[in-house]
Amino acid sequence: MIKICSTEDVPKGTAISADVDGTQIAVVHGEDDNFYAVYDECSHAAVALSEGEVDGCTLECWLHGSRFDLRTGEPTGLPATEPVPVYPVEVRDGDIYVSLTPSNGVTR
Repeated sequence: MIKICSTEDVPKGTAISADVDGTQIAVVHGEDDNFYAVYDECSHAAVALSEGEVDGCTLECWLHGSRFDLRTGEPTGLPATEPVPVYPVEVRDGDIYVSLTPSNGVTR
């Protein structure tokens, strides 16, 4: 697990982008109050998901409106049809840690 940032750096309902050993990760504070980490690129177009809107447990790509489930990486609407990698997250002592081994088995 790699320390990314403090939980205070990601207010509820927002996402930030982090470069983790050369991999762009979107760290998201879901509206369910959990933290998630997904690969920071839409599987439909090369657009940063961290710039999109958080809605419940989904992250919306701002370009074409595809939404991705933060728990599974699966798209919940077109035009995206392929899932994005989802990474395990641990919160320890107010800090967010991420593993670069996708929990959903999807590679980029």
